[in-house]
Amino acid sequence: MTPMDINLLRSLATVAALAAFIGIVWWAYTPSRKARFDRDALLPFGDDEGEGRRR
Repeated sequence: MTPMDINLLRSLATVAALAAFIGIVWWAYTPSRKARFDRDALLPFGDDEGEGRRR
């Protein structure tokens, strides 16, 4: 590969990573997911009875 080909490959990888990052951020902050994330945020504080906790 010539240096121009390597630089093109690096540029494409950077653009693909940026697109993936923007897609994940968009998915996470979509208002329709807020109710689910609010519910899931309370999971650590849920009732643990029946889980067989050991002390």
